[in-house]
Amino acid sequence: MSHIIVIGAGQAGSSLTAKLRNSGFDGEITLIGAESVPPYQRPPLSKAYLLGEMEKERLFLRPEQFYADQNITLRLGSPVTGIDPTAKTISIAGETLKYDQLALTTGSNPRHLPADIGGALNGVHVVRSLDDVDAMGADMAPGKRALIIGGGYIGLEAAAVASKMGLEVTVIEMADRILKRVAAPETAGYFRKLHEAHGVDMREGVGLERLLGESHVKSARLTDGSELEVDLVVVGTGVTPGDALAKKAGLATENGIETDAHGRTSDPSIWAAGDCASFPWQGERIRLECVQNAIEQAELVAQNMMGDAKEYVPMPWFWSDQYDVKLQIAGLNTGYDKIAVRHVEDAVSYWYYKGDRLLAVDAMNDPRNFMIAKRLIAAGKSPCPDLVVRPETDMKSLLK
Repeated sequence: MSHIIVIGAGQAGSSLTAKLRNSGFDGEITLIGAESVPPYQRPPLSKAYLLGEMEKERLFLRPEQFYADQNITLRLGSPVTGIDPTAKTISIAGETLKYDQLALTTGSNPRHLPADIGGALNGVHVVRSLDDVDAMGADMAPGKRALIIGGGYIGLEAAAVASKMGLEVTVIEMADRILKRVAAPETAGYFRKLHEAHGVDMREGVGLERLLGESHVKSARLTDGSELEVDLVVVGTGVTPGDALAKKAGLATENGIETDAHGRTSDPSIWAAGDCASFPWQGERIRLECVQNAIEQAELVAQNMMGDAKEYVPMPWFWSDQYDVKLQIAGLNTGYDKIAVRHVEDAVSYWYYKGDRLLAVDAMNDPRNFMIAKRLIAAGKSPCPDLVVRPETDMKSLLK
């Protein structure tokens, strides 16, 4: 009987195994996770769950019984220590498991602060796993002083939650503005004003020199020479792809585990999907860190493992919740040279163009225009920016 092993029990791993069964695969499936809980949603961790608005069980993507009902062997709390592509085996908990095909859905890992600048002190947190957020939540209480390192979406979401919980919040960003890598100055300006309106101290062009304290963090010395008293620190400086196992096994890596358009790695029996995988797209190699990509890429890989030869063509979209603002992003803004601003009442959207071609849209509390933009980008349609900025334009008509 054919045996498929999936390493990484997150969104991609859960989606891949479910799709295998749903598509008629009747062989053996083993889904392996390093964490001790079933596959769960990550986006609510640092928002609804941290705020106490979502119970732990509601985070789970599927009830644990689902895997038993689908005859999927779920091994939790079991980190894989090695892969032998020649023997087609993996090493786990002192034993060796043989596979016919292997899928890597190993996600991504948060960047930590180096220990020599205080990164190992108690009270210093990252935001990635359930354990991370449980530990952070235990330190958060009204009146405490929180330092958020990093002005990307992870850091800004953490700042919003801390502010809502009554903490005194400072955000530092080493670049000259927040969201420098991922968004236009217009979007950055919108969120800077939003956070400042909620009392957050936003410091751009300022980095961390070191954290100070004996066992627990007490203060932070910044690169501008200032020093802050702090009770907890949240490190939101991005993630790296979970490709350590793949590298150790000799698989090709480039900004993650390198795959072809079908999701196959440099070893014909090994596949990859989700945050850990980089793949060809429009003449370049990209890696996407979002729920929608994890699901759709994993499901396509499942079908290709069963013999299909479908190419992955992503339709990227992302979201971020901060205070009472929902940001929805359609497309990828890489290479933009022009921004069209649409502002009608409380809804704002920024439309990214490269020449005359629409690349992406950031929509704040504007779900209708987000959906329109998403459909336009998917169809390869680029409305004239002059039409987009006019409040009187019937946006739906741009789809025709």
